[in-house]
Amino acid sequence: MNGPVLNGDGALPLPGPFRLDSSKYARIFALKRSVYGRTLVMWVTRGTDAGRRAGVVVSKRTFRRAVDRNRAKRLLREAFRLSRHRLAPDVDVILIARAGIAGKHCQDVMRDLEAAYTRAKVTDRTVVAGHPVQK
Repeated sequence: MNGPVLNGDGALPLPGPFRLDSSKYARIFALKRSVYGRTLVMWVTRGTDAGRRAGVVVSKRTFRRAVDRNRAKRLLREAFRLSRHRLAPDVDVILIARAGIAGKHCQDVMRDLEAAYTRAKVTDRTVVAGHPVQK
C-alpha cells in the first residue's frame, strides 16, 4: 500500500519533526505565556530553535478513562496538523486538553485553536484565511 498511513479514525498522523520533544516542555512552561480557550490551553514560545512544533498534554485528572484521553490527544494533534500553517515559523506550542473538549468535533477544536493563535499574536502574517499572501 503506497501513500500515507491513516490513523484508525481516518486522520493523518502528526509527523515527528512537528512534535516537541520532552526536553522543550520545561522551557516553554517556564516562560509562563499561555492562552485559554474552551477546549484547550495553549502555552507558547518564540525563538530561533522553535519551528511550528506542538506538544500535547492530557491529564488523568481531567479524563479518567484512557479512551477519553486518547480521543482528546487525537483531536488536538489533528487540529494542530490542519492549522499549523497559520503559525509564525518561529513558534512552538504545548496544547493542554480541557474538559470542554469531550464530545467536540475536530472543526470545533480547530476553531478554538486558531482563536488562541490570534489572541497569542503568533499567526503568520504572510498567510490570510489559509492562503499565502502574494507579494
